[in-house]
Amino acid sequence: MAGDNSELLEWAKKDSRRLLHAVYRVGDLDRTIESVSLNLSLPRSVVKLFYTECFGMQLLRKRDIPDDKYSNAFLGFGSEETHFVVELTYNYGVTSYDIGTGFGHFAIATEDVNKLVEKVRAKGGDVTREPGPVKGGSSVIAFVKDPDGYMFEIIQRGPTPEPLCQVMLRVGDLERSIKFYEKALGMRLLRKIDRPEYKYTLAMMGYAEENETTVMELTYNYGVTEYTKGNAYAQVAISTNDVYKSAEVVNLVTQELGGKITRQPGPIPGINTKITAFLDPDGWKTVLVDNEDFLKELK
Repeated sequence: MAGDNSELLEWAKKDSRRLLHAVYRVGDLDRTIESVSLNLSLPRSVVKLFYTECFGMQLLRKRDIPDDKYSNAFLGFGSEETHFVVELTYNYGVTSYDIGTGFGHFAIATEDVNKLVEKVRAKGGDVTREPGPVKGGSSVIAFVKDPDGYMFEIIQRGPTPEPLCQVMLRVGDLERSIKFYEKALGMRLLRKIDRPEYKYTLAMMGYAEENETTVMELTYNYGVTEYTKGNAYAQVAISTNDVYKSAEVVNLVTQELGGKITRQPGPIPGINTKITAFLDPDGWKTVLVDNEDFLKELK
């Protein structure tokens, strides 16, 4: 049995996986895509496309599902076949959400932080941290906020194939989380940074180097073991060649480290894309999506 378990865990490391998209809820889909500022005193000429005009993302697709009373839009820096994207979801009649204390931010890499921040500011965007070196380091960063209150870290970095480069979540036990993401999702620990002077430690987890792809940034703040999840941020989706085998791996790891499967592997009714879903030990949700089915869904 131990041998079988080892084979399963090894398979997860060799499976063809990448981060597909992050799902989060917004109070007004068109405003989030189209609006930069909620300051009504600003002239209407500055109320432009937030994600496209400020960040340079493309609106890849948008769909409305009236039977289920929701709409969503997919935005990113390239095709969903090759890039990580954001999936914005609007539930009919719900105008605001609680982001909670656990979700941290998304990150966008750019060759010129100052230029991008000035672009956001010129269009009436909310700059919450001016460009400058990160605490305890030399990397130049800034922070801006979208119309629904989601934070985006802007990171100065050389040319990259994936500008939408991070999803930051706070966790209560970093070592446990590292083991979980390594075993259940086959990710690698790319680097770990401890800043005792600022009382936090973070771990970058992913399937390739940080300048090549999107990574998960797991952050532990000294002495904080629990966070509120709110109801705004939903999940990340990750590709797999076999959702059934992936669920076996997750089930095995949750027995050791915590978490639970919330959706058994199988096709989504009406779409037939095979998925499985689970919560990590901190309650963060991940959906694993069949590679071939996902590509068919895009056609």
